[in-house]
Amino acid sequence: MTTLQTLIMVAAFSLATFGTRVLAFLLFPAGKKTPRFVTYLGRVLPFAVTSMLIVYCLKNAKIAEAPHGAPELIAILLVGALFLRLKNSLAAIAAGTVAYMIMVQLIFV
Repeated sequence: MTTLQTLIMVAAFSLATFGTRVLAFLLFPAGKKTPRFVTYLGRVLPFAVTSMLIVYCLKNAKIAEAPHGAPELIAILLVGALFLRLKNSLAAIAAGTVAYMIMVQLIFV
């Protein structure tokens, strides 16, 4: 890519990112009541997205052959236990990810 093409690409990405951030404030100003549909989506989408991510992450787990999905199961249990204990989803997910990577790189080779 030429320098001009790179600059155009960066400008387009920056404009698109800025536009998506500003759009929420334009559609739902501070003094206006948030529509019930948007409030509903805010309640249900986190669970739906989390469920889709779990299915996506487990779609290639090989239960029929060694290690029979052990790293995935251990990581899931770790994330669940840490979330219940710490009440911090980011810390639980980060710890589960690190544990999973250690298991598949060093333990279940």
